[in-house]
Amino acid sequence: MFEYSFLSLFLAGLLGGGHCAAMCGGVVGALSMPGRGAASLGQQLLFNLGRIGSYMLVGAIAGTIGNSTQMLAQAQTLQLALYGISSLILIGLGLYVAGLSSAITQLEKIGRPVWRRLKPLTRKLLPIRHAWQALAIGGLWGWLPCGLVYTATLSALSSARPLQGALLMLAFGAGTLPNLMLLGMAARHISGILQNRWWKLFAGATIAGFGLLGMYRLCLLLGAR
Repeated sequence: MFEYSFLSLFLAGLLGGGHCAAMCGGVVGALSMPGRGAASLGQQLLFNLGRIGSYMLVGAIAGTIGNSTQMLAQAQTLQLALYGISSLILIGLGLYVAGLSSAITQLEKIGRPVWRRLKPLTRKLLPIRHAWQALAIGGLWGWLPCGLVYTATLSALSSARPLQGALLMLAFGAGTLPNLMLLGMAARHISGILQNRWWKLFAGATIAGFGLLGMYRLCLLLGAR
């Protein structure tokens, strides 16, 4: 049932580049000071390694919670319900990326209490001068409230397996990586492309399409019961 989820989450991360640029552009810019060459590139890689590592930890936790919850309820029914919710949220995410609705950003309120505690730590790590600082701030940045991340996390929850949850978040994180690396190397040019109206519509329609596919498959599964 979830075999397409890895691809859909990878594409959600990749095509949601405009949102990634808005959420992470500031710290990526701090890692991309002119004239630093290989040092800047290395720090960008470490920042993203820490960020994706945090996503995987969140995915493993979500998968564990999903597994524990299913042990207390009708496993298949709950799994189908979570699958349907994650598909609906994927549609909402597509509308957000396309610039047609911001309703999905309400999810970001969930993580704000945690982020309020972590944000002061990120300030202590700036300016970034050493490799460990880039890795650490990436690990903290992975907890930044983000509708994209929460959409992927719900898919990890519906997987009901810690390992699969972590791998789903890895797929999502890998999708976000090209945009943020390119943003670090050519911020002005890449930002312009990601904010282009037609690109946003294409990206949003693609993401929403995976959500619609999920709802269609859910209807088929319910009809076969």
